[in-house]
Amino acid sequence: MNTYLLLKYLHIVSSVLMVGTGLGSAFYMFFANRSGSVAAQAVVSRLVVRADWWFTTPTVVIQPLSGLAMVYLAGWPLSSPWLMVSMALYMLAGACWVPVVFLQIRMARIAAASHMAGQPLPVDYWRDASRWERLGYPAFAAMVIVFYLMVVKPGLWSA
Repeated sequence: MNTYLLLKYLHIVSSVLMVGTGLGSAFYMFFANRSGSVAAQAVVSRLVVRADWWFTTPTVVIQPLSGLAMVYLAGWPLSSPWLMVSMALYMLAGACWVPVVFLQIRMARIAAASHMAGQPLPVDYWRDASRWERLGYPAFAAMVIVFYLMVVKPGLWSA
């Protein structure tokens, strides 16, 4: 297998892990937050934080490194429209994801403390959950568009 194909394989697998973990985490957190069960929210929020550290964080690093290496090997100019839009959308997703990480950590701590005390979740948890959810939508949409651009590499405007 040549270097380009190995990088492409790594890029595809890491992108699937990154977006798949994000979608799975969002699914479980979304429904746990609507369950009315503080115990479920404590468990799910703790596991969402863990999934982000184990899966999302490494892929966030692998994606640009493998992508830029493939761009170099394929001879694509960095000024290619599809590439510039992809990188901008990736940065948008990252700008949403970084605060989400901190919100998730805080939500997990609040949910664990509330569960241990046998108390309902405080307003702070729900404020963070609302922010977490609002940041997730543009990040996910950006990555869906990046997938399209990665595969199709359309000419978006004249270079």
